[in-house]
Amino acid sequence: MEMTQNNVFTNEQIQQIRQEWAELLKPLKEFMTVDEIADYLGLSKSAVYKITSNKEIPFYNPGGKKIYFKRVEVDTWIETSRVAPDSEIIKQLEQSSINFNSNGLW
Repeated sequence: MEMTQNNVFTNEQIQQIRQEWAELLKPLKEFMTVDEIADYLGLSKSAVYKITSNKEIPFYNPGGKKIYFKRVEVDTWIETSRVAPDSEIIKQLEQSSINFNSNGLW
């Protein structure tokens, strides 16, 4: 970004800097809007509205109009939605079978 003479930023440059900082700080916001959470999760707005109407994701609805999401809660929701691969499930079943048999029950 080039500066004009006397090291003064133009209004356009200031606006661009503000937009860039706003984009960088988005993930740091405690509460996020539907648009922001859709971008954050890589979903469409309609997909976000669908998972909120099914009450699959934690959200806030103050006054019954706008919907907000607490970023930390959304991160936790993602982390607790893990789907284990078949190989992991088989390994757990084999381990529990070994433990069960070693107790002398079979």
